[in-house]
Amino acid sequence: MGQVLADGLTIAEAAERTGVSTHTLRYYERIGAFREPPERDASGHRRYTERDLSWITLLTRLRATGMPIATLLRYAELAREGNGTAADRKALLVAHRAEVAARIDELQRDLELIDHKINVYEEIERTRFGR
Repeated sequence: MGQVLADGLTIAEAAERTGVSTHTLRYYERIGAFREPPERDASGHRRYTERDLSWITLLTRLRATGMPIATLLRYAELAREGNGTAADRKALLVAHRAEVAARIDELQRDLELIDHKINVYEEIERTRFGR
């Protein structure tokens, strides 16, 4: 169990703190993307801890870098199994990192081409308009 924030955060508060929608939080819980489902209070409402928020942030960043949901679910499954899966989780992240790095390299090349074209147009403007 993670450290409870006072009595824990409501789903709306967790959504605000993490920048994801309440719908996404419910979806992640429904598909099994959480390491542990958020605790529930006596009335059955979700209560999120700092550990939950950290996990949500990780999920969000992995998705933002293009990790497929199936891989995300595999990562969560391995995390639930404990430290004995550390090597498998590391391998999964190393593979994902390589994919992200390759995309960054491609974007850098794209950016260089865009910069080149901007420079070409600036030179045309200087020559044509005497700027």
